Amino acid sequence: MNAPVLVLKDSLKRESGSKVHHANIQASKAVADIIRTTLGPRSMLKMLLDAGGGIVVTNDGNAILRELDLAHPAAKSMIELSRTQDEEVGDGTTSVIVLAGEMLHVAEAFIDKNYHPTVICRAYNKALEDAIAVLDKIAMSIDVNDRATLLGLVKSCIGTKFTSQFGDLIADLAIDATSTVGVDLGQGLREVDIKKYIKVEKVPGGQLEDSKVLKGVMFNKDVVAPGKMRRKIVNPRIILLDCPLEYKKGENQTNAELVKEEDWAVLLKMEEEYIESMCMQILKFKPDLVITEKGLSDLACHYLSKAGVSAIRRLRKTDNNRIAKACGAVIVNRPDELQESDVGIGAGLFEVKKIGDEFFSFIIDCKDPKACTVLLRGASKDLLNEVERNLQDAMSVARNILKNPKLVPGGGATELTVSSTLKQKSSAIEGIEKWPYEAAAIAFEAIPRTLAQNCGVNVIRTMTALQGKHANGDNAWVGIDGNTGEITDMKERKIWDAYNVKAQTFKTAIEAACMLLRIDDIVSGIKKKQAPGAGKAPSKPQIETEADADSEQILPD
Repeated sequence: MNAPVLVLKDSLKRESGSKVHHANIQASKAVADIIRTTLGPRSMLKMLLDAGGGIVVTNDGNAILRELDLAHPAAKSMIELSRTQDEEVGDGTTSVIVLAGEMLHVAEAFIDKNYHPTVICRAYNKALEDAIAVLDKIAMSIDVNDRATLLGLVKSCIGTKFTSQFGDLIADLAIDATSTVGVDLGQGLREVDIKKYIKVEKVPGGQLEDSKVLKGVMFNKDVVAPGKMRRKIVNPRIILLDCPLEYKKGENQTNAELVKEEDWAVLLKMEEEYIESMCMQILKFKPDLVITEKGLSDLACHYLSKAGVSAIRRLRKTDNNRIAKACGAVIVNRPDELQESDVGIGAGLFEVKKIGDEFFSFIIDCKDPKACTVLLRGASKDLLNEVERNLQDAMSVARNILKNPKLVPGGGATELTVSSTLKQKSSAIEGIEKWPYEAAAIAFEAIPRTLAQNCGVNVIRTMTALQGKHANGDNAWVGIDGNTGEITDMKERKIWDAYNVKAQTFKTAIEAACMLLRIDDIVSGIKKKQAPGAGKAPSKPQIETEADADSEQILPD
């Protein structure tokens, strides 16, 4: 009568209820603990071995989590968080994880008391709205053209990174690069495309101090015939092509049968004339530099060098776009469609230099470049990779500020202000949601607390002192100086954060915490369903070869 009914297959594992909540919270806390020590200026570095045996040394939250291979599904979704944060605003990847982990940690107590997860989530979302409101209140607008403020801002963003010991160097590079490629869309909007128009060239060797932002572009190519062609041209006229300057080959293999021997000579002559006419069309415009994305035959090379034109072939499409942006040329698809307006005259200097043991072409001193190259020099590959990652972050921050010029205090001051405001508001909330709301307020303190821990100061004293200062609500700018662990006014120390980085951090963290709390069942071990009639009979008889005969497992009788 009461025989157990099997609903799920044996192969499926099902966990449900509070067990799942606890498992998810544990997993998320574990992820948060991995990168907790990388928050703040006194942060530790992590060294990761990737699959290829290479090493990554970094303290960029996203870079660390990207390399990790996790088994737990909840932990995987935490990693997605830092990736979203990285793509959206480029900074705050560590804070997001720490905050989300803390949100889940404080929720654990309520789950033990059998609160329903949706109640907790509702309280959290309310807390999020109020937190964003507080951010709006304490944010201050800045003038984008004021370089010193920008510098302070970007510096405090990279202050937590490994390159902070090089001081303003990276910050300068980032601001130069982003303000170069910014395009005004009108209505006060700025579009800054970091990915397409800022190229970071890493060249091992030299010192980090040699790194610079070029007023133009550089690429890893030499001219086609180094001996004959000029390698330094002042005010070059540049033509960009993306067609091959060689005789067109047939689409597929073409056979031509020639009856007379003279026809062969005629054929060759035609090819030569075709190339010559192409070169002549280009030379009409008196260029000094011809760059093509495709091939360039010896003959074409001869015609061009005879006319004193330097040529570069097989350039990457992305590089070509950057050159076009920098010197104001238009990329032309067919030589016969060239116009005077397509010639780029914005560049001040074309030069081929040898850096390390490779040749690089520079197109620099451009008049109003809309693309640029950041040249990074450094002692080792690992160092360069880390600098590049930090530069990405710095450029993202600079971009955010150009897009939305509002600042909030750094050093945990924002979180503390939010926290104290939420605590005061929580007393006005009716019913059961009051407690999770207050817990969310306390969770925001994770960021300043972690900062204090990483500085190695007395955490409890520092935190109580800070809470005391913020409880009066008089000064929203008091936070921790991450280098010394002192409690200072962030305005004086110029420790800022971009408003949209903070807002995004809070949103992402709380939404993720809610999502993970709502999970109450994990079913694992689901097999892919086979299409009906697919897995029944193999379509063709399988013939054993010697290779599988010996590797076949011996089945027990």
